Amino acid sequence: MVLDDLGSSLRGTLDKLRGKSRISEEDVEEIVKEIQRSLLSADVDVSLVMELSDNIERRALEEEPPAGTPARDFVLRIVYEELVDLIGESTDLPLEEQTILLAGLQGSGKTTSAAKMAWWFSTKGLRPAVIQTDTFRPGAYEQAEQMSERAEVEFYGDPDGEDPVQIARDGLEATSDADVHIVDTAGRHALEDDLIDEIEQIEGVVEPDRSLLVLDAAIGQGAKDQAQQFDESIGIDGVVITKLDGTAKGGGALTAVDQTDSSIAFLGTGEEVQDVERFEPDGFISRLLGMGDLGQLAERVERAMSQTEDEEEDWDPEDMLQGSFTLNDMQKQMQAMNNMGPLDQVMDMIPGFGGGIKDQLPDDAMDVTQERMRTFEVIMDSMTDAEKEYPKAIGASQVQRIARGSGTDEEQVRELLEQFKMMERTIKQFQGMGSEKEMQRMMQQMQQGGGGGGGGMGGMGPFG
Repeated sequence: MVLDDLGSSLRGTLDKLRGKSRISEEDVEEIVKEIQRSLLSADVDVSLVMELSDNIERRALEEEPPAGTPARDFVLRIVYEELVDLIGESTDLPLEEQTILLAGLQGSGKTTSAAKMAWWFSTKGLRPAVIQTDTFRPGAYEQAEQMSERAEVEFYGDPDGEDPVQIARDGLEATSDADVHIVDTAGRHALEDDLIDEIEQIEGVVEPDRSLLVLDAAIGQGAKDQAQQFDESIGIDGVVITKLDGTAKGGGALTAVDQTDSSIAFLGTGEEVQDVERFEPDGFISRLLGMGDLGQLAERVERAMSQTEDEEEDWDPEDMLQGSFTLNDMQKQMQAMNNMGPLDQVMDMIPGFGGGIKDQLPDDAMDVTQERMRTFEVIMDSMTDAEKEYPKAIGASQVQRIARGSGTDEEQVRELLEQFKMMERTIKQFQGMGSEKEMQRMMQQMQQGGGGGGGGMGGMGPFG
């Protein structure tokens, strides 16, 4: 993911302090130089890098660490606080009626972001509408219409219209019942005068409550000029950073936030309409430094379980804690995990799993795990209902038949059955709890890793 290299580099730098109880001036100088290299490599603006590193150096040398605090933890806290301060607060987006104008260059991801944001507002109980005013880019109307359909939100556009200002005016009228209007504007390959004029005219018609600048995470140093010009034209209240699932450096987008004296509103983390996060600086920097993000994780879990229950109306996850655990339950649990998003993103949110542990995994480790889950799904689809309800009764001849029917080999079928046994044992542990106090004790053990890194989560999912 974008900024993964920055996070990995910062974590590696701070790890040089492991085992030290005190930090020397030489340690601070070396750490600050490494941090400067990390930030510059991530395309963060030079002036920001110097300001940030100076603050870190000054605090590390002047502040007295709390008694008993290791040197690494002391510097980690300073780096965390300074990065949060650099990024600033999240853009104010109250859950009420409002009009949002999106601006940005062509290819920045405005149209996709409009649908994603509309979907996000719909999950908060509001009725959003997307208004597409781009008459410049071929296919803009069709893309916006399709994305809005996938997000299941109201849409307005005019495929034959030539005046974007009139389309904006008509769109507001046609979607007057909506609570939130998200107006998508045209972009160009560069900041041209006619683009600025067009956006200013649209702004005059829609009178937005907020104007958000959409930036591709790969924008690099060009973000600075782009942010300045849009800010001077229509005023930028917040930034949407897109394509954070790519391999770009991403520091330029952070620079743009500082340049416009604004904040970040949303993060685009994938291609689906659900791949959007409301930006929270504490959680974002915490993930970057390998400290997890329990708030975002909880939101994804709740959303995934709700989505899985909607898709399978006859399945309630709490039933697993009442009766017998079956392969049907395991399949639904895996579907819920898939609904949470890519595993590498989910791991980043789990304290102790992201950051350092993920850095040690092969580059394709998450892809392999995701592929393993898909293989298990295919195998279970080749089983009969009776086999999924009573997997213990599956014998050698049935394993052969299931392998042939699913296009897998017998060893993969046995892997699935072994994974099922592990999950069943874990579920029985929960079923055996007789009190709320006992439940809390076990959850604490799981959070502490069960004495072996991520071992406390063993058997809870198909991670192998």
